[in-house]
Amino acid sequence: MANGLTRNGYRVLCPLLAGHEGTEGDLRTATWQDWYESAEKGLEELAATCETVIVGGLSTGAVLALRLAARHRDKVHAVALYSPTLWLSGRQIPWYVPLFRLIDSKWLANLFRFPVPIHVGIKDQRIRSFIMSAMASEGAKAAPSAMPGGAVLERRRLARQVMKELGAITQPVLILHAREDDYAGLDNAAYLQRELAGPVDLVVLEDSYHMVTVDRQRHVVLDRTLAFISRIAGAVAETVRTCPAAHLRAVGSATPAAA
Repeated sequence: MANGLTRNGYRVLCPLLAGHEGTEGDLRTATWQDWYESAEKGLEELAATCETVIVGGLSTGAVLALRLAARHRDKVHAVALYSPTLWLSGRQIPWYVPLFRLIDSKWLANLFRFPVPIHVGIKDQRIRSFIMSAMASEGAKAAPSAMPGGAVLERRRLARQVMKELGAITQPVLILHAREDDYAGLDNAAYLQRELAGPVDLVVLEDSYHMVTVDRQRHVVLDRTLAFISRIAGAVAETVRTCPAAHLRAVGSATPAAA
């Protein structure tokens, strides 16, 4: 996504989230507030140079993007969500995950480890094999085999907070979600479509799993995102042309697949 947007002339920033530096220990101790702070710094980094800002993310990154939109309505013009994950409901989720919702202690949560879904969220076997080989190649970080329970708990805490703020998000939202998402069911997207206060364009993908930005329909995802960005940028430019006094200091960024 970042490469595709850059090729089309957009400035893109994909901030590395706190706790995602490469070790499980980092991920076990980081909080959702740490993740959000990383995303917020990415937004601020571009805020002085871009005229239009569209924040976005994949999975939990989509939830972080929603919070940026709720907290920075003066800077964020629109939101692009890829497989937004408020809760885990895909068919690859272990049966015991609902029981984990009873745990609200970080120390206790980190006693558990959740295996990465067997398909790693990618339907196309060729793409899946290529990515797994690249991640495991010499000099690259090995693909994780499990997610620490503490990170799963922090994701749940983040989602709980963001769900309280959905009514404050009035910006246009694009959602791209696979019908066969093996990690976060389509019910996540349907819920957002109902609860968000602004206009929502929901695109249901029929030939992908969770990682829609790299799976079989990645070109569809890019094309729909480009069309969305073009429409939003055009609307912002028209507002500036007709009502220059209403246009605040130029702010903006595009942060797709940030997490």
